[in-house]
Amino acid sequence: MLHGRWRTTSRAVLRVLVVWAVSTLTMLVLAGALPDFRLQSDDGDSLTEIALTAAWAAGAFGVLTALVWPLIVRALLLVPALVLGLLVFFLNGSLLLIALDLIPDGRGEAAPETAVVVAAVMSAVASATSTALAVRDDEAYRRRLYRLADRRRRRRGRDRPGATGRATPGLVFLQLDGVGYEVLRHAAADGLMPTVAGWLGGSHRVTAWRTDWSSQTGASQLGLLHGSNFDVPAFRWYEKDTGAVMVCNRPTSAAELQRRAVERTGHGGLLTPDGASRGNLFGGGAHQLALVLSVAARRGRANRSRAGYFAYFSDPANAVRTAVSFVAEVFREIGQSLRARWSADGGPRVARGGLYPFVRAFATVVERDVVVAAVIGDMLAGRTAVYADLVAYDEVAHHSGPRGRDTDRVLARLDRSLSLIARVAEHAPRDYRIVLLSDHGQSPGETFLGRYGLTLKDLVRAGCGLPVSRRAGRTRSGAEARTAVRAALHRPVEEEPEEVRDRGERVFDPVVLASGNLGLVSFPDLPGRATREEIDRAHPALLATLANHPGIGFLLVDGVVLGPDGAEARLDEPGRAEALLTAYGPGAADAVRRTDTFPHAADIMVNSMYDPATGEVHAFEEQIGSHGGLGGEQTHPFLMWPTVLRPPPADLVGAEQVHEVLRGWLRTDPAGRAHSRPEAGRAGPEDHRPKAGQEGILPSVPALAPDENR
Repeated sequence: MLHGRWRTTSRAVLRVLVVWAVSTLTMLVLAGALPDFRLQSDDGDSLTEIALTAAWAAGAFGVLTALVWPLIVRALLLVPALVLGLLVFFLNGSLLLIALDLIPDGRGEAAPETAVVVAAVMSAVASATSTALAVRDDEAYRRRLYRLADRRRRRRGRDRPGATGRATPGLVFLQLDGVGYEVLRHAAADGLMPTVAGWLGGSHRVTAWRTDWSSQTGASQLGLLHGSNFDVPAFRWYEKDTGAVMVCNRPTSAAELQRRAVERTGHGGLLTPDGASRGNLFGGGAHQLALVLSVAARRGRANRSRAGYFAYFSDPANAVRTAVSFVAEVFREIGQSLRARWSADGGPRVARGGLYPFVRAFATVVERDVVVAAVIGDMLAGRTAVYADLVAYDEVAHHSGPRGRDTDRVLARLDRSLSLIARVAEHAPRDYRIVLLSDHGQSPGETFLGRYGLTLKDLVRAGCGLPVSRRAGRTRSGAEARTAVRAALHRPVEEEPEEVRDRGERVFDPVVLASGNLGLVSFPDLPGRATREEIDRAHPALLATLANHPGIGFLLVDGVVLGPDGAEARLDEPGRAEALLTAYGPGAADAVRRTDTFPHAADIMVNSMYDPATGEVHAFEEQIGSHGGLGGEQTHPFLMWPTVLRPPPADLVGAEQVHEVLRGWLRTDPAGRAHSRPEAGRAGPEDHRPKAGQEGILPSVPALAPDENR
C-alpha cells in the first residue's frame, strides 16, 4: 500500500518536473525568436543564468495560472461568455507579465502584445505535455479520473444510489442538433464520422422518427425532455389572451413552456431525479443544470447559468485552446462566406456578415467545448442520466445549407467530440450507454424573399390591402395581391391601398411570424381563434391570395386545409386531408390535425411549398437550410441506440413517443428488469428547480489534448 502511494507520488512529481522543463525550453525558444521578449539583464548573462531565469519565469507562470486563473474566471462570470472568450488572451498575457516581474534583478521583460503570444504558446505546450504524459500511462490516467470523481462526490457530501458501482449503467443522451437521418447515414458512410460509423458497424443501431408539424428544437426538445409539447405550434407564435409573442429561445418563454409541460404531464422530466442537463433549452427535471435557457431568466444566488463556463475556463489551457479555435472559426466563416459569394454554382445564398461569424464561432467552438467538458464531468461524477445538446451543425446549416464542405467539417469535428466522450466513458466509475439522437433535420432551398422578392409579411399585408414596402409592391406577387384586394372590395384598379384607410375604415395590422418554412398569421382584433368566415369578412382576398401563391403549399384555417386552385379539405373528413397533403409524406395530415387542437394555433397556419423531387422548401426566414414546418428531411431526425437496450417501436411519431422510449431505457436494464431508480411523482416546476449551489457546478476535468475536441 505504502509502496503504491510512493510510486504514484513519484510519478506525479516526475510529470510536474517534465512539464516544467518543457515549459522552460519553450520560453527559451520564444525569447530567442521574439524581439520584444528577453530573459537577461541589460549587461548580458551567461547561458546558465538565462536558463535559470527561464525556469524561474516558467515556474512562476505555472503557479500563477494554477492559483490565480480560477479566481479571475470566477470574478468574470457576469461577463457574457462571448466576451470572456475574447478576453482569455489578454488575461493570460497579464499573468505572464506578472510572472516576469517576479524574476530577480529585472531580467524578464516583454511587450504587452508579445506577452499575449508567449502566454498562449506556453499554456498550449504545458497542456499538451501534461496530457501526453498522462495518456502514455493508462493506469495513471485511470487513477486520475477516479480521483476526480471521488473528490467530486466527497465535495457533494453524499453518494447517489449506484453512483459508485458499475451494476446499474448510466445513459448519456447526446443531441446532434439539426442532423437529419439521411445526413447522419451519409456522413458515416463517407468517412466524415468514423466514430459513428464504428458504432453502427457493431454496437449501435439507428432509425428515423417523424417530428410534429413544428419541426424545431423548441417543440422537439420540450417533448423529448418533458414528455409534452402540446400547444407549441411553432418556434415563435402570438398568444391573443396575453398579447405576448412566445419565442422558444427566449429565457422567459422557455421557462413558461417548461412550467406548462410539467403541469400537463405531472412529472419533472426525463432527467429526474439524478440527471444533468447541459446546453439545452429546458432542464428536463435535472438538478444539475448548466447553460440551460429555461433557468437563465431567474436571478439570485441559486441561479448560476454561467457557472458552466467557469468549470471549463478555469483551466487556462482550455481557455487558450478554445480562444484560439474561436478566432480560427471566425476567419474560417469569413473565408467560406467569400467563397460562397464568388462561387459560380448559382446556389441559394443568404447574408453572412455583421456579427454572424462570431455567433457561428460561439456555437461551433465555445458552446461545443463547454458542453463536452460538462458531459465528461458528469460521467466522472457517476450521474444516472445526462442530456446534452450540440448545436454546431444546425447553426452552420442555416447559412451554408444542409450539405456541403462547410457542414462536412462541422460533422467531422462533432465526431471527434463523440470519440473523446466515448474514451472517457471507459474510465468512468460506472458503465455508460451512449445514445445519439437529433431533434429535427434540415431542408434546403432558396428563401421565400430570395425567390419572390417579398416576405410573407409583405404578402399578407398586400392581401389585406395594407401598405407594403415600395420594393415589395413592385414584385409580381405584391401587384397580384393588391389587384385581388381591389377586386374583392370593388375598388377602382388605380386606387392605392392607403386610400382605404383614408375612408375611415378600421384596419388592424396582422401579426405575421416565421418559423423556418412555417408561417403564422394572427389578427389581434378578432377574439379567440378566428373562423374562416371572420377572416373572409375582414379580409376578403387574403386566403385566396395566400393559397394560390406559388411559394405556399397549404394553409390551415379553422379546421380546414386550403391548397392552390381552390382545393380544400376538412380535417374531420376521413381521407380528404391525406389526399391534399400527399406530397408531404405519411403522417402529414395527422400532424396538422394535432396542431389544429392547440389553443394557441394561429388564425392562419402557412406551410411553404415543397418539391418532392428536389427536397426543397422556401423558408420565410433568411435561411437556405431550414426547419420548422413540413416538407423534406427536416421532419426526419434520427435515434441511435446501443444494441444492449431494448429497440424502439418501428414507427416513431412525435417527440412525445421518443420521450417514452428514452424514459423506458432509464427505467429498465437491457434484460427488461426494472431499475431501483426512483420515479418522480406529480410535481410542479418549483419542485424541480436546482437547489442553491447545484446549478452549473461541474467537476474538474482533465485537460484535453490540443486537437482532441476540434
